[in-house]
Amino acid sequence: MKRFIQGEDRSQSTLLPECLDDYIVGDNPVRVIEVFVNELDLGKLGFDGAKPQATGRPAYHPSTLLKIYIYGYLNRLQSSRRLERETQRNLELIWLTGHLTPDFKTIADFRKDSGAAIRRVCREFIVLCRNLRLFSEAIVAIDGSKFKAVNNRDKNFTDRKLQARMEQLEESIARYLAELDRADREPAAVSEGRVSRLKEKIASLKQQMQHLNQIGEQMQTATDHQVSLTDPDARSMATSGRGTGMVGYNVQTAVDTKHHLIVAHDVTNRQQLSPMSQQAGQTIGNERLTVLADRGYFNGEQIRECEQNGIATLVPKPLTSNNKAAGLFDRRDFVYIPENNEYRCPAGERAIWRCTSVENGMKLHKYWSSACAQCKLKARCTTGTNRRITRWEHEDILERMQERLDRTPEATKLRRQTVEHVFGTLKAWMGATHFLTKTLPRVSTEISLHVLAYNLKRTIQIFGVKPLIRAIMAA
Repeated sequence: MKRFIQGEDRSQSTLLPECLDDYIVGDNPVRVIEVFVNELDLGKLGFDGAKPQATGRPAYHPSTLLKIYIYGYLNRLQSSRRLERETQRNLELIWLTGHLTPDFKTIADFRKDSGAAIRRVCREFIVLCRNLRLFSEAIVAIDGSKFKAVNNRDKNFTDRKLQARMEQLEESIARYLAELDRADREPAAVSEGRVSRLKEKIASLKQQMQHLNQIGEQMQTATDHQVSLTDPDARSMATSGRGTGMVGYNVQTAVDTKHHLIVAHDVTNRQQLSPMSQQAGQTIGNERLTVLADRGYFNGEQIRECEQNGIATLVPKPLTSNNKAAGLFDRRDFVYIPENNEYRCPAGERAIWRCTSVENGMKLHKYWSSACAQCKLKARCTTGTNRRITRWEHEDILERMQERLDRTPEATKLRRQTVEHVFGTLKAWMGATHFLTKTLPRVSTEISLHVLAYNLKRTIQIFGVKPLIRAIMAA
């Protein structure tokens, strides 16, 4: 084999064996993991076993298992069985753990039992990013995305799905009973084997009906009238395509617009503008926080709560009225005059305050004009007797937010390019199945590990390995 680069003879002994550290170059990311974990006070963060027991079999130090998980999620190795194999053959993990090889059960139990502490480690890294002055602009984009749970759609039941399934079973039972009646009338037309199989099917369907009735009873006691059999915390969520809903969790994130770091995250089944904004504000530590979100987050009470906490929100208002499409005047065509507490309509008439009502806990004021019946523009304004205008008692907060939106037309584009690619990256790392664990606490731990790995990779790209290591040790 001349003229080829030759490998070393596997049976050749070396006089001076190579050191394990020689296999890991100085700018390898695993060195960042080593320094970051070693700088943590694991006992203070809540890890069990940070202090060894006086008796019994020695255990693995929590830092060893934490390093394994951070390395795994940084390299798309989320499975405990795959991590067990990698500790036996992967030089980076061998270097990182000091050639320790815990079995998959030990690795899996660490993630299960140390969920709260792992989530604190994720927050510790975000605090480190703040200390490194990576959140200087104090602008974050908030959004949510649906992630698949370990729960098949057939194992999730809502009122509509349960009713449809029971109707389907009743139709099948009726069809089989009709065939049995035909066998009684014409014994020669249906074989004895077929009759036996029909009776077995009917008995099986009746058992399924009984099981569905039990699920229906569980559903009545559930807060949202929904039952998931595999992962009880997972919920059915609609997606944009018809018939393409999924059973999973809604993951909310707040992402820094400058470096695209995830400053706050949460796993929930509803959108929550104010809690995520306050969590992001506490993380960044800046009193003048600006939050960008899409129309799905528009909620008057939560926007008001954000303003009370000094957070400026930029959330477009959903277009719920069809007046513009029908050729009628839109709500924005009516100008509010605060000193008179009245509106001026497009015809120049006054729509004065008439009454106040409370709907969904919100105090709403009603305005209309007495001149609507004789107005020449009525055909373009309303099809009713009067054009009525509803105003929330804190509508001025929404108007100030709209003014901010008008001054920053690039807000929507900035939000989209900041937060949406983060979800694409996380889902690509997680694979087609997304979550591997069940129930909300464990899923929250899993997404925290993904967020920690994502932020770690971003900071390595910003600083480089060696400068980041120096910054972590100096922080």
